[in-house]
Amino acid sequence: MTRRAWAWALYDWANSAFPAIVSTFVIATYFARGIAPDPATGQAQWGWMQTLAGLGIAILSPLLGAVADAGGRRRRMLGTCTAVMVLATAGIWFATPAPGSTLWLLACVGLATMAFELGTVFYNSLLPQVAGPREIGRVSGLAWGLGYAGGLVCLGLALLLLVRPDPALFGLDRGAAEHVRATALLTAAWVAAFAWPVLLALPDPPGTRPAWGTAMQRGLAEVAGLLRRLPRNPQLARFLVARLFYTDGLNTLFAFGAIYAAGVFGMGFEEILLFGIALNLTAGLGAAGFGLVEDRLGSKRMVMVALAALVLLGSGLLVAQDKAQFWALALALGIFIGPSQAASRTLMARLAPPGEVAAHFGLFALSGRVTGFLGPAVLAAVTTATGSQRAGMATVVVFLAVGAAVLAGVREPARG
Repeated sequence: MTRRAWAWALYDWANSAFPAIVSTFVIATYFARGIAPDPATGQAQWGWMQTLAGLGIAILSPLLGAVADAGGRRRRMLGTCTAVMVLATAGIWFATPAPGSTLWLLACVGLATMAFELGTVFYNSLLPQVAGPREIGRVSGLAWGLGYAGGLVCLGLALLLLVRPDPALFGLDRGAAEHVRATALLTAAWVAAFAWPVLLALPDPPGTRPAWGTAMQRGLAEVAGLLRRLPRNPQLARFLVARLFYTDGLNTLFAFGAIYAAGVFGMGFEEILLFGIALNLTAGLGAAGFGLVEDRLGSKRMVMVALAALVLLGSGLLVAQDKAQFWALALALGIFIGPSQAASRTLMARLAPPGEVAAHFGLFALSGRVTGFLGPAVLAAVTTATGSQRAGMATVVVFLAVGAAVLAGVREPARG
């Protein structure tokens, strides 16, 4: 990989700390066990927050992607989204373990989630600038593996420096959950420390840039044009519809996996962190390992294999009765999470015209978020109606299976 490719991939290392610490393993568990009245209620409230964030992402991602294309400001917009994510994540520190903190924590996580997802639109759109057609799958997969490694290291630091020590280090008050809340500060610092190289290595193209109002008008016109032309590209349209479903399932899995483990199997913060470290290890190995062979196997075939494994292993997790079964199945499932995401990004990069990359990655984000509110909403509704976390999580498998069924009819474009 070139230096520019490494600088680009390092952003995966940086921002993967957010889903690892905040969205999935630590802060989500803290909310369900430390702030919400009970885990099932916490899962439902977390679901409605993810629903609102998903709506915001669905509305903004294609528009901002098109504005970035029209105005030549991908780097600036990536930097802005990263800064908002860092500040909102740091704000989680002020969410004390009391019901009165519910709205504050959910607002901080929701805003940070929107900034994280919108930032990936601009980040992903830079992939064709750092990798040629014959190596784009390898670069994408290895970057995703590096991201899981970053999440793993950050989780390890959170465990060793903040969660496990008793008495807590740095004068943190365990009774006020400061040792857990401080993981949000660690995450914010981690992203701020490692996200900047891509901003230096991949500057926006030189030349005069249109005013923001002009860029917005051009961006709106570009989005309208993309949507009008989409029916004339049935392979791209079918791929985006497929990704709409299976990414919704994956996002819901990430958002509720730790809450499910805490509520159904009684895992505490320390065990959740250990679980997160182990899952990131298998996920990183899967992303990097499959990335090495993706260019030979094909991106679509890689996604199909990963989704089939996720459906089978996810179904097993729903009926697992003891913690050992849960651990074994979850770690096996982790191997296939990265390939499903990295190969999807590669396939989109191959489908997108060079001059409309950010806008197409806006559609890519839209396809993962236009029903992003639906997965959490369905999970929250089923959990509320049944009072069962298992029943709520079963909806994830349905979304994955529907996505795989739609993707099966997509023909992958020839590689140049």
